[in-house]
Amino acid sequence: MATKRLGKGLEALIRPQSQDIVLPAGVTTIPISKIKRNPHQPRKYFDSKSLDELSASIKEKGVVTPITVRSFENQYILIAGERRLRASKLVKKKNIPAYLLEVIDESEMMEVALIENIQRENLNSIEESEAYAVLQSKFNLSQSQIAKTVGKNRSTITNALRLLQLPGEIKKSLRNNQISAGHGRAILAMKTKQGMLKLWQMIIKLDLSVRGAENVAKDKTKPNDLSKSSRSKPKNKSIRQLEDELISILGTKVQLSHKGKKGGSIQINYFSNDDLERILDLIRTIE
Repeated sequence: MATKRLGKGLEALIRPQSQDIVLPAGVTTIPISKIKRNPHQPRKYFDSKSLDELSASIKEKGVVTPITVRSFENQYILIAGERRLRASKLVKKKNIPAYLLEVIDESEMMEVALIENIQRENLNSIEESEAYAVLQSKFNLSQSQIAKTVGKNRSTITNALRLLQLPGEIKKSLRNNQISAGHGRAILAMKTKQGMLKLWQMIIKLDLSVRGAENVAKDKTKPNDLSKSSRSKPKNKSIRQLEDELISILGTKVQLSHKGKKGGSIQINYFSNDDLERILDLIRTIE
């Protein structure tokens, strides 16, 4: 089957309100009242503003990407998709589309929940690092095994786990997306807690880019000598909203790079061949 060409504008990826949603094969609709929260949910923080935006999208278009559940004693336990579930509750949805997964036992459910959330949810960098740490400690998986399981490079896993060595204040800043994982890795180069906290405060105060933070960590430049070009440029609010909507629609991480009148680019992450095919199926349904 030939893949349809997308329109030039971002609106080509946004489903019109009047268009019906066709559920993929293997998906069933289940009552929200029968779904229990996953006790092994790796996501700890749910931004209320982001939930409000997602709930508004769900009210207009419905839940595009099904959640994942397992059956248990005439009810269901959520494995992946708590953000979608919470947003659906906010707009008083009675039912939600779901993949029904056969899981043998509690420990396997925990492993699947972690993997599903790492691959398909927009976890912050600390939540993702903590999920890798759980796979390592509870399931005795090596970093190489974790990398193979979640479809990432071993170095990605190593760098993520290193973030857990940061002081609590800095980890909180990562949880709140105040700084990026790249900033966190630059801070780790300071070695001492005092040095880490000093660089972290400098990043916040001067709005340093990752490269600027790395230069300070390597003592290549002084804070007062940092050029404007080394500072990061925050994303426009409308661009962030579009990014969040694309994440909701495609069920994976999406990054927009907007260059004004010159256009820009969209980066869509996928983590396996099946995940790529799932995303392509969603795009093919867009008229």
